[in-house]
Amino acid sequence: MDMEMPSQDDPRRVAVRSWLAEHPTPTGRELAEAGYVAPHWPRPWGLDADPIHQLIIDEELRRAKVRRPDNQIGIGWAGPTLVHAGTQEQKDRYLFPLLAAEEIWCQLFSEPDAGSDLASLGTRAVRDGDEWIVNGSKIWNSGAQESQFGILIARTDPDVAKHQGISYFICPMDTPGVEVRPVREMTGVAIFNEVFFTDVRLPADALVGEVNRGWGLAKVTLGNERVSLSGGGALWGMGPDAKDLLALVRERGGCADPTMRQELAALYIESEILRLIRLRTVSAAIAGAQPGPEASIRKLLADEHGQRIMGAAKALAGTGGMLTDTGPLGGPADMWHFGYLFARALTIGGGTTQVQRNILAERVLGLPHDADPLEGRAWSESRGAGAGA
Repeated sequence: MDMEMPSQDDPRRVAVRSWLAEHPTPTGRELAEAGYVAPHWPRPWGLDADPIHQLIIDEELRRAKVRRPDNQIGIGWAGPTLVHAGTQEQKDRYLFPLLAAEEIWCQLFSEPDAGSDLASLGTRAVRDGDEWIVNGSKIWNSGAQESQFGILIARTDPDVAKHQGISYFICPMDTPGVEVRPVREMTGVAIFNEVFFTDVRLPADALVGEVNRGWGLAKVTLGNERVSLSGGGALWGMGPDAKDLLALVRERGGCADPTMRQELAALYIESEILRLIRLRTVSAAIAGAQPGPEASIRKLLADEHGQRIMGAAKALAGTGGMLTDTGPLGGPADMWHFGYLFARALTIGGGTTQVQRNILAERVLGLPHDADPLEGRAWSESRGAGAGA
């Protein structure tokens, strides 16, 4: 890996510092229009920044204690898809408000009856003149109750192969017929939601890309989602990480239990492996290479790592861990109790651990596919046929 950062007098660094001197407390809109929210995006929404330029901007914003707008699904998933396939009118209308977090977005993909097979979705969109009429339901829609827009996939042709009859839409969440029901989790809060569509009428220009070609755009969105979910803190970029837990243990005098010390050492090693994998990914991008399998592997490892961090924190709390207001080694709970409960979702969201392992086995290791039960082949037969092929 070659990660040497440019000097303090690098012109790109100086430009960011000069802008921050003129905008010491920038608004979300000012950051967006300067290209500092998503600098890797093309102009005018970004700066066409290469990875080193992005890291410079990140460093300078942190130094100035300036936070980017918070609109994870909008900036991380919806925005890149609109940049990729949206019309010029859609880009002009949605991208700057999205980057500035003036309009919050949610994702309307998963369905109660589709399971991990997203392409088996049943929500229908039927063309009626200049409108689309949508009926169906979605589940696990993070932040839908607070969102102004959602990215929606629906079946527009039920008579073709399931991946070929899906279209991609922008759905205003205040459209008549859209009903959002928060799902209260065991954390005590309602991050996720159910969303129901009853004769929801979307205008023709709500379609992104071509009719029946939405599956390709969904894959663009999901690709950005899995990258987003693999960074930052232990809870999909939120909350504390392994180093925070280890710092807390040191602060409170260490840990005398040898088994727990071994677990803490393992968490440190895992966190370093994940950090190095991320640096490999960044270094490859700097060298002009496409992301390799390490990006997918990092997402898989990070989810299980997050669960182990929160499990160790709960164990360190001892009997106090049965309370909601006690953290590791008798300290305050802060995010630890919430994190322990929320961490159960890590290996489900963004693609279940089982699905992720199948993808890596088949596409990275080249192992044969599992049998398609609809074709009536036994697992062993399919594995034998695949191995011999």
